[in-house]
Amino acid sequence: MGTKEQLLALFENNKGVYFSGEDIAEKFSISRTAVWKSVKTLRSEGYNIDAVRNKGYSLSVETDILSVQGIQKYLKPVCSCVEINVLPVVHSTNTLVREKAAAGAPEGYFAIANNQTNGRGRSGRSFFSPADTGIYMSLLLRPPCYSSRQAMKLTTMAAAAACEAIEAVSGEPAQIKWVNDIYIAGKKVGGILTEAAFGLEDGLLEYAVLGIGINVSPPKGGFPDGLQNIAGTIFCDAQSDGKNRLAAEFLNQFMMYYTRSNTDDYVDSYRSRSLVVGKEITITFSGYQKKAVALDIDTDCRLIVKYEDGRTEPLSFGEISVKLS
Repeated sequence: MGTKEQLLALFENNKGVYFSGEDIAEKFSISRTAVWKSVKTLRSEGYNIDAVRNKGYSLSVETDILSVQGIQKYLKPVCSCVEINVLPVVHSTNTLVREKAAAGAPEGYFAIANNQTNGRGRSGRSFFSPADTGIYMSLLLRPPCYSSRQAMKLTTMAAAAACEAIEAVSGEPAQIKWVNDIYIAGKKVGGILTEAAFGLEDGLLEYAVLGIGINVSPPKGGFPDGLQNIAGTIFCDAQSDGKNRLAAEFLNQFMMYYTRSNTDDYVDSYRSRSLVVGKEITITFSGYQKKAVALDIDTDCRLIVKYEDGRTEPLSFGEISVKLS
């Protein structure tokens, strides 16, 4: 860990606390000039570091910048295998992590970006990923002996974890529009895209890339046309360490479920946050649509629907739409 990283870790764990240049230099066995240069570098990266004569340096409590140190301070031991990589901007975190997976990266490789220039959603859609106001992250998973059916649960597990993280950080109740969209107060605030590779011989999962994007605060200039009446945010404005806390809490919740011997423990959480159960929905299959009523979500997180002809069916995949009041 370099001087800048050491200094940032110190500041992140002690926001609002002043440290003299002399004390910092002694703590890290460096010169006061090295301290000053690191502070200058951090300021150039957007960190609001105050300097007061006879008091020293202090990181503002209002800081909300993604960093490895900022996320790590909130992580629980269950996340010990997670390797955090923070990127200012990337085409797509999922694309990046898939490349890392193909090159042999171990489970736990985690990329989180402040901005995506080519964010992707399900079915080839784009995911609006502006700078500074959201978190866009992807996690590499290599669970042993996972079938395709088990792999499908990773998306719903992540949805439950995302809702719990949002509620823990913001206090706002979050809901899930089956199968992978996260809503607050009728507006979409997040989405999940899971991509996987399977072995040709045994059909078992080689790796999965779990991607999730969350709108934390409103983007500058607002959402673009087409999203203004659909998209929402968790907070009305930037919060102190909001992005770091949210990313860490998602990892804590997801890894807690993922590492349990009973990987179905999350199902009740997922089901209780359903946005569609009891509502009329429209299901899209390969270009054609059918109307139905969403009856329930089963233990495999399949959506149980009842069609207009009275027939019921569990859905494992498909796109649905629902009219929200």
